[in-house]
Amino acid sequence: MSRSEKLVIAVAGKGGTGKTTIAALILRALIDAGVKSILVVDADPDSNLPDVLGVKVEKTVGDVTNELKRAIDKGELPPTLSKKDLLEYKVFKVLKELPTFDLLVMGRTEGEGCYCMVNDVLTEVVDTLSKNYAITLMDMEAGLEHLSRRTDRDVDYLIIVTDPSKMGFQTASRIKKLAGEVHIQFKRIFLVGNKFFPQQEELLYKYAEEIGVEPLGVVPYDENVFRYNLEGTSLLSLPSDSPALMAVREMVKKMGLI
Repeated sequence: MSRSEKLVIAVAGKGGTGKTTIAALILRALIDAGVKSILVVDADPDSNLPDVLGVKVEKTVGDVTNELKRAIDKGELPPTLSKKDLLEYKVFKVLKELPTFDLLVMGRTEGEGCYCMVNDVLTEVVDTLSKNYAITLMDMEAGLEHLSRRTDRDVDYLIIVTDPSKMGFQTASRIKKLAGEVHIQFKRIFLVGNKFFPQQEELLYKYAEEIGVEPLGVVPYDENVFRYNLEGTSLLSLPSDSPALMAVREMVKKMGLI
């Protein structure tokens, strides 16, 4: 990846497949490789990524968006600030700046679709913010319809995470189909198998070919990841030789990110 290139990467998959874990391991691999200027966006309303990364977040974008919507309803907006400027200010206030990356947690908003202006402004603000970073890494929900409400930018890489189950593969297929329906262009779409046994890797490659995506490889079950998630310990502190981290590091290299 050239230093001037700015990439947007989205990670999606069925709930329970470990997509948030994969997003965290991608981040760890990027940090280990010395990549600077990383924005991490937790766009899943469940907002599990801060816990996985060991980061405490006081407020989400959803919280400040809801505050703005209530202020609009009550006519309490400051007369000297536009709605866009006010929301942009509030979003920057909830941006968590850390030594090796910045974190923006979207959270939940009330009455989505009822406040088109606010949602449009929010999309613009997040897009503007992401352009300041070399890499924007987004942890998404399973579906992609919401992605078009979060960003108008093209997404360079879409990484679909599946576990070795029929439901996981079916969800991966639906996500691939949705990728052709949202108004965002994806340059490359990858399939990652999480918690796979080595002998199951062939299944992933076969299914990736069936649905027309690039197989990126499989991540083995890792006792360290299981224990860290159970204890609430940041995955960013995993030992460098953890099997899952080593597998994801190779995937990150394969994508040309490091």
